[in-house]
Amino acid sequence: MSNLTVLLSRAKQGDPQAAQDLLPFVYEELRKLAAARMANEAAGHTLQPTALVHEAWLRLAGKDAHAPFANRAHFFAAAAEAMRRILIERARRKSAEKRGGDWLRIDLDKVDIAADADDATLLLVNEALEKLAGEDASAAEIAKLRFFGGLTLEEAGRVLGVTDRTAKRYWAYARAWLFDEIQQMIRR
Repeated sequence: MSNLTVLLSRAKQGDPQAAQDLLPFVYEELRKLAAARMANEAAGHTLQPTALVHEAWLRLAGKDAHAPFANRAHFFAAAAEAMRRILIERARRKSAEKRGGDWLRIDLDKVDIAADADDATLLLVNEALEKLAGEDASAAEIAKLRFFGGLTLEEAGRVLGVTDRTAKRYWAYARAWLFDEIQQMIRR
């Protein structure tokens, strides 16, 4: 059992020291992930990894946080979802002034993480992901973890508790489904 899982378990049981110890441990891990994924960003990029991690942490552990996390996988799934929501809200705010903007063709194989994508792309992918979740929740979750959480396919599979082969199958389906859905959205 990892240190994070132990801390999450102790915090879930009401140990106040575990809750205090959790913040620096989780923060550093999330910060490293965000920094690695955003290392190739252009100078002057408005969203920095630290800001994304801080906002996600506030949502995960702040006063409005819902339930404690069951384990490491649950925590990272929640963190990816929090980062997704932050990036989507940011994109919506920025594009609200433009009232729609121009839709772009998206190659999902070339987009590593949502923070690298422009606002129109984020909104398109988010809308398509919401539709995919209604069709296949597992495929949608693997796509969220990859696109919004910046996880590799193997990491996303571990978070979901599936084999590499199953993760590849979910990702192949999600990519094809999202490609078709986004193409239809662009044509409208």
